[in-house]
Amino acid sequence: MPSPPHTPTESRVDTIHGVDVPDPYRWLEDQDAADTRAWIDQQNAYTDSVLTPLPGRDAIAAVAARVLHVDTVGLPSARCGRYFYAKRRANQNLSVIYVRHGLGADEQVLIDPHPMSRDHTTTVSLLDISQDGRLVAYAIRRGGVDEVSIKLRDVDTGEDLPDELPTARYGQLNLTPDKTGFYYERFGDVRPRVMYHVIGTDPQMDVELFGDGYGLQHIPVTSLSDDGRWLLVHMIEGSSGPTEIHLKDLQGDGPFITVIQDGVSESWATFAGAQLVITTNLHAPNKRVVLADPTNPTVEAWTEIIAERDDVVVQAAYGLGGRLAVSFLQDVQPRVAIYDLTGARIRDIAFDTLGTVGGGAGQWASNEAFFTFESYHRPTTVYRYDLATGAQSVWSQVTVPIETDRYTVTQRWFESRDGTRVPMFVTHRDDVVLDGSNPTLLTGYGGFNLNMTPAFSSLAAVWLEQGGVFAEVNLRGGGEFGEAWHRDGMLERKQHVFDDCIAAAELLIAEGYTRPQHLAMRGGSNGGLLVGAVSNQRPDLFAAVVCAYPLLDMIRYHRFLVASFWVPEYGSSGDPEQFAYLYAYSPYHNVDASAHYPATLYVTGDGDTRVAPLHARKMTALMQAAHGHASPVLLRYHTDAGHSGSQPVSQQIEQMVDIVSFLLWRVGR
Repeated sequence: MPSPPHTPTESRVDTIHGVDVPDPYRWLEDQDAADTRAWIDQQNAYTDSVLTPLPGRDAIAAVAARVLHVDTVGLPSARCGRYFYAKRRANQNLSVIYVRHGLGADEQVLIDPHPMSRDHTTTVSLLDISQDGRLVAYAIRRGGVDEVSIKLRDVDTGEDLPDELPTARYGQLNLTPDKTGFYYERFGDVRPRVMYHVIGTDPQMDVELFGDGYGLQHIPVTSLSDDGRWLLVHMIEGSSGPTEIHLKDLQGDGPFITVIQDGVSESWATFAGAQLVITTNLHAPNKRVVLADPTNPTVEAWTEIIAERDDVVVQAAYGLGGRLAVSFLQDVQPRVAIYDLTGARIRDIAFDTLGTVGGGAGQWASNEAFFTFESYHRPTTVYRYDLATGAQSVWSQVTVPIETDRYTVTQRWFESRDGTRVPMFVTHRDDVVLDGSNPTLLTGYGGFNLNMTPAFSSLAAVWLEQGGVFAEVNLRGGGEFGEAWHRDGMLERKQHVFDDCIAAAELLIAEGYTRPQHLAMRGGSNGGLLVGAVSNQRPDLFAAVVCAYPLLDMIRYHRFLVASFWVPEYGSSGDPEQFAYLYAYSPYHNVDASAHYPATLYVTGDGDTRVAPLHARKMTALMQAAHGHASPVLLRYHTDAGHSGSQPVSQQIEQMVDIVSFLLWRVGR
């Protein structure tokens, strides 16, 4: 194996709360500097020199192509007899927006992103559809960045209207029923605000309706009632913090009414006809469902219809077909149930095998709805569902050439370091022998109240086809067991997340799935922080690590891009107490030069405008200096991809080959 490129250091030391904190690779934070760009080119060339000669890459590429070169169809949205959805054909690089003028009608291309960029790194997505199905708002994303531009398209003519919002960070968009304007959100790089645009006018003339007094760490999310009377605004503190709700009667142009603003709880409201349906953890860590009258929506007037339960975590409630579709988790197994507005349970939507039921796309005035089912080895199937009768039929089904019946998904429970019981899903072929020789890939997330439920993963599918074991652990910090589970893995308790992951690895070894020389770990974003910290703390457990789009410098992270959103989750080094625990686990500051580290592949790119790519750049340089001569430390740096994806299928296959060939090289039999 060739030696890694030499990276110059600088004598940079910051004194923070009386502690000297060295930062020898600070110069790599400047993404546009000529020296940084030259360093990136050297790193990509070095990675190519190590990965390209590896055996079996053609075979892996063939499997990845079989998994990815398939027709895929997204969840449809129905408006006035028209059906809108994203679809990517097996021979296409990108998803195209289609419309059917009737359930059984032929599909027609509405928006095709392929001509928008020569390298197919520009994607499109629907933001909203008018109630008559004649006008759509859509976003254009270039190179995987979070920022998009927004356009409107006339469905009948296929032509765009002159209106265009310039590239920026937007949230939801809500077209008015009469199609004279739309509401939208701006946040991230500006003070958060809710805006109104009159169609046919200059966006610079748009009016701000809400947002005065909020800081950059707040995220607004809006929705509009079907009749266009009520504008609902959620304001979230950070990516998973307390959520307040405000409501405006547009009919009389009255002031916003505060529904809830206690600075502690999280609540989410949607419209169910003339009422609000609210999912809240107010006085209910596992959440409950209440109804509210928009004319008197304050907490004191709420009517509880679904009470909190100890064994179930309510996820969301939506008004569909005159009923409520309520999604919940029970032991991390997703379920959906249909209720009436009194809280009476009508029926369940569930499957016999472990997997994830999702979706719930539909309208209050229609019995027609759509939902999805998927698992690690089973691609997404979209079902059309009749809310009145419970009848369902397949709307679309991805056919991947994998013998899914050969695979088994089981849920394993184990004790973490402090005795907390933690679950993990393990998937493998039926013929796997627990003799400790199986290449095993462990993954997790553990943050921001997010749930890791059995969902299809092309990486998992390719890994399983190579005879590997795929394990996903439900770490604290997620929302799988309610807000208490989330809080037990955030701020000063973040170490619990790492302890849970370490215990999961130890279980896989103890029960004969694998041994350290065959065990790998992969994580992205907050999961990149996870694997960075765990590989520092227990490098002896793993032979390979893939760390994608990661947070790694936890002392300076909050200074870059939109990282102020995450201070409520992690804390900030500006606070002395928070600095102490951040510095204790920050991967960039805790590399043990005397330990034997697993081979590590970092993945990031210029297009990541969410987690600054400087984390992976600095960590790669540090790890190569400390361990790069004893164990491979590689960086795959994309110049045209980012946190939000937008990679064409051809690039997805290339990245899959890099990751899987790297992992099998280090942990294969």
